[in-house]
Amino acid sequence: MTKLKPINQQVVTLMGASSGIGRATALRFAEKGAKVVVSARGEEGLSSLVEEIRGKGGEATYVVADTTDFEQVKAVADRTVEEYGRLDTWVHLAGTAVFATFEDTTPEEFKRVVDVTLMGQVYGAMAALPHIKHEGRGALIHISSMEAKRAMPFHSAYGAAKHGIDGFVEAMRVELKHEGWPISVTQIMPGTINTPFFDKGRSKIGVKPVGIPPIYEPETVADVILYAAENPERDLVAGGAAAALILNQRLSPRLLDAILSTRAGFQPQMTDEPMSEIDPDNLFEPIRDHDTVRNGFRAFERSSYNWLQSHPILRKVALAGTVLGAAALTARHRKRRGQRSLNRR
Repeated sequence: MTKLKPINQQVVTLMGASSGIGRATALRFAEKGAKVVVSARGEEGLSSLVEEIRGKGGEATYVVADTTDFEQVKAVADRTVEEYGRLDTWVHLAGTAVFATFEDTTPEEFKRVVDVTLMGQVYGAMAALPHIKHEGRGALIHISSMEAKRAMPFHSAYGAAKHGIDGFVEAMRVELKHEGWPISVTQIMPGTINTPFFDKGRSKIGVKPVGIPPIYEPETVADVILYAAENPERDLVAGGAAAALILNQRLSPRLLDAILSTRAGFQPQMTDEPMSEIDPDNLFEPIRDHDTVRNGFRAFERSSYNWLQSHPILRKVALAGTVLGAAALTARHRKRRGQRSLNRR
């Protein structure tokens, strides 16, 4: 069993940390006493984040990097070790999106989304693994999405990239286990989160996009990430609604196809705020003025599902209760059916 260090003894690197979930998570790690290295393409957001962390008494350093360039990603991992002597946990969050139908997505746009959102994660693991192995233990935490299991309309490139994360992480995890390395590899799959992601992506649907509700605050995911940094887990889902979607995809993908092919899969993703493909976006270059933790959507501050997920004993009790309840209902149903059969005689 892999045993991870307490957060206050860790050096943590976060890719894609200038805004949204990454920014919220970096602040949480620093508050808990971790030494933090943050990276993204935009220096302004990183500088303000490090200033905020240091202002609260934390230790932080930033490195500007584009995750589509392996050498730049490797430089972040190397700088972490140069600055703090080691690397314990690597958290990879960087991603981008084109909100458009598949037909309206150009080859260049599709490739760029995959390069940032999938290949960036691949490069991150490649850059971090040698340092984590040198330390002898640690954690790779890859933030994908519920779309690693179920892609949404308007998200063909994004969904493809997230499915790819699920695949390479699964193979890497088994290889490390086979080699006997005490390295935790966790995929975290959030639902719709209230972040500037929807302001930054390229929209070709005529309006500012949003994910299918319900929407959760970024701290919901940050809590799950911090849990994974101390507790080896395989896959974690952030948000009960995301867990329900993944379960429905597993049980009845055709039914989900039918539901999402109606207005229910399209209209909830469209706000009333005009936005066109000529508006600034972060697909190929960083954009300014969006280096905040959250967006302006109404969102749930916490998820009961995730609270239960982070309390293993209570989770087992709840599961046992569910199984016993189902067994009792089944027994009651059989008893009634038996009584009806006797009455007919």
